[in-house]
Amino acid sequence: MKIRKASLADVDRQMQLFDYARTFMRSTGNMHQWTNGYPSREVIEKDIVSGNSYVCVDDTNDIVATFCFWQGEDPTYAYIEGGCWLNDAPYGVVHRLAGGGKVKGLGQYCLDWCYEHCPNIRVDTHADNIVMQSLLEKCGYLRCGIIYLANGDPRVAFQKC
Repeated sequence: MKIRKASLADVDRQMQLFDYARTFMRSTGNMHQWTNGYPSREVIEKDIVSGNSYVCVDDTNDIVATFCFWQGEDPTYAYIEGGCWLNDAPYGVVHRLAGGGKVKGLGQYCLDWCYEHCPNIRVDTHADNIVMQSLLEKCGYLRCGIIYLANGDPRVAFQKC
């Protein structure tokens, strides 16, 4: 497998992966994350244009996972409740990680790739997303507290450094 920057030609496949991920979330009890069509095509296209969207491709060049990754501050991480970040050093951010269910270990592969590119990563997820929380803990991320999205929704925050 390899990871490359996504292009606008990849958007249809990325949207399929997000559809699969939403269905998987619902099947594992996560009923409240990625609702109302989130992430939208516009969000994904913006990620691509800004150079922050990535895809993971298998040996046949099929896209099997996608995620958003950048290095820099995330405004939603400025305030954390019920804990604290592990450090105040510059960090990378991972958002919108989704796979298609065909390849085992994709989440860890993508998170490990991000960590190789920036050894200080922050991630957040919905309290109902037990699968993602388990993956983060398996990959060495520590639970740091609760952050709030721009719309006020809480998210469980993790960091690895």
